[in-house]
Amino acid sequence: MTESPTTSVEHEGEYGAETQPGTPASVAAAMTAPVEGGLRAHVDNYLQRVRGGDMGSLPAIIGLVVLAAVFWILHHPFGTLGNLANVLQQSAPTIFIAMGLVFVLLLGEIDLAAGTAAGVCAAVMARLSVGYNAPWPLAIGAAIVTGVVIGLFTGWICAKVRIPSFIVTLALFLAFQGVVLYIVDNFKGTKGNLSITDKFINALDNGQMATWAGWLVVAILVIGYALVKIYDTTRRARAGLVADPLSVVAIKVLALAVFMVVLVFLLNKNRSAHAGETHVVNQNGHLVQVKVQALEGVPWVVPLILFFLVVLTFVLSRTRYGRHVYATGGNTEAARRAGIAVDRIRISVFAINSTLASIGGILLASQVRSVDQGEGGGNVLLLAVGAAVVGGTSLFGGKGRVIDAVIGGLVLGVIANGMSDLVSGNNGSAVQYIVTGAVLLLAAAVDALARRRAGARGL
Repeated sequence: MTESPTTSVEHEGEYGAETQPGTPASVAAAMTAPVEGGLRAHVDNYLQRVRGGDMGSLPAIIGLVVLAAVFWILHHPFGTLGNLANVLQQSAPTIFIAMGLVFVLLLGEIDLAAGTAAGVCAAVMARLSVGYNAPWPLAIGAAIVTGVVIGLFTGWICAKVRIPSFIVTLALFLAFQGVVLYIVDNFKGTKGNLSITDKFINALDNGQMATWAGWLVVAILVIGYALVKIYDTTRRARAGLVADPLSVVAIKVLALAVFMVVLVFLLNKNRSAHAGETHVVNQNGHLVQVKVQALEGVPWVVPLILFFLVVLTFVLSRTRYGRHVYATGGNTEAARRAGIAVDRIRISVFAINSTLASIGGILLASQVRSVDQGEGGGNVLLLAVGAAVVGGTSLFGGKGRVIDAVIGGLVLGVIANGMSDLVSGNNGSAVQYIVTGAVLLLAAAVDALARRRAGARGL
């Protein structure tokens, strides 16, 4: 579907979302729309887009494969099944915070308080669970509501008071550290370090699904994806629009199916080297024999990430709201003149960001089974921003996808995991920070060069 670039009338996009011709949203839709021809035409179109600077997550995927191969060659235990699950679980908090930051970065904004906001939400959950013995639905629900309120407040200040997001979130970054300190050092229950004992909360980032449940997730995901692609192709064909040929649809579905089947097959295998052995342990002053259980199954964080990835991708790519986010990020004034409620969009992305940060904070607390005075501080924010940028989201706004956060989070997770085993001693952390910073700088350079190349080609 094309129109003259001089036209100023809005039209319905591919998925019913308003798209202003000539804006980044319409350009992105045109570049990713199906092309005429078979598989060869689709491959040529993709290569042309890559040469034009639209590389998407390709550099991050290549980097992920190369890094994993290098670490596996240099340190063989890196490639064990147990470590595969560890990387997924260790990366989960960063991935969720990064998914929220993608929405903010799409508008060319920044949220420096995303990490400490996650810490506040985790502290609220831990205080309710540990100090007041609240059941997990109440504790987790309160943490998520806290994230929503934080996001609405941040967005309102930025949109209505018109203070730059850098200043607002920098102030909140400092303030939220004090809020975390106050929550963990006051109120009912233990002080300082809140050790979480709730089995459900601790299992969120450490627990495993039953082996049959992993295969159920594969079936739902692959069948659902196939039905969506077939529906899209059929609907476009009936409307007289260019649609992906069945060969392309089949390849996409097959690729997803193979990837998920291999992943679940590996994660369903026993990852405990001592499964079946009997150990003597001290339980309440008595020596008892305990049999080591097999460690198998897909970590719970995997379907959790997949669920939010599917939902948020649908929101950004197939709804009017998503088109408005891209349009606002590409050209705020043009979006305003096109009738888009820019202030509402800005408030909403900060709300989404902090809501996902709250989930990241919950997983961070689950990962270490506790919350302390520094929760959400340190390099939590930097890693999350780095994950989004490394995955392919632009720092300049208007370009990015939710899957960028997932891929980028895995890249940084592989670096952290691999470097911790490869480089030991007093300089281990120093080398890890240097390598992570170099990867982030390289990703930013790739983004800048890609935008320059796209601009030179008139994209």
